[in-house]
This record gives sequence, structure tokens and C-alpha cells, in this order.
Amino acid sequence: MHAVIIVEGKNDKSRLSRVLSPEIPIHCTFGTLNTNRIEALRKMVGDRHVFLFTDPDSSGRRIRGVLRDVFPDADHIYTRRGYSGVEGTPEEYLIQQLEKAGLESYIIYPDPNAPW
Repeated sequence: MHAVIIVEGKNDKSRLSRVLSPEIPIHCTFGTLNTNRIEALRKMVGDRHVFLFTDPDSSGRRIRGVLRDVFPDADHIYTRRGYSGVEGTPEEYLIQQLEKAGLESYIIYPDPNAPW
């Protein structure tokens, strides 16, 4: 699968990068979606399948709505409202959501034998 994930900010990207193989590019909207940013995202995405993973707040919902129009075939990944966005989502929950999205072959699972 040639896929890409679009998130809002660099902290979201950093958080996901800890649990995803670099084979899956993660692109940021940087909280804004003007015409130039949308076109840049389109070029970066190319013909890859898009996954949208934005925060559950009003800004994230607005960005998801715009991106839904730009990438109508995109799959949507969600985090819980109680977490402070994608960047504040525990890794275990991120992994669960990525598995639900069918991205398990790209997940970097934590070492169960690693000391805390």
C-alpha cells in the first residue's frame, strides 16, 4: 500500500513517527489550509492513498472537513476527545487506531521486554 497520513502540526507528526515506519510519509497542514498549502499537499501526496488524522477540536474538525473535500477517498483516523489531540494520544491508543486503519504492517511496535 502506498499511503500517506496528513496531520495538523509538527508535534502530531513527531508523535506518529515514533510508532510508524518511515515508509509512510506524514505531512502537516501546520494549522492552516490556504490554496497554496492545499496545492502543496496535493503534490506531496501524489497518487498515494490518504489517511486524515486530525485533532477532535473545532480546528481539527474544520481542517478535516476541508481535506475531506480535497481528498474525497481518504480514510479517517480518530483519537478520543479526552486526549489533547494527536500529539497527546498515548502510543497504545495510536497503535490501536492505526491497526483499525489497516496500517499494521507499518507500525513499529514497542519492545515488550524493554525496561520501563
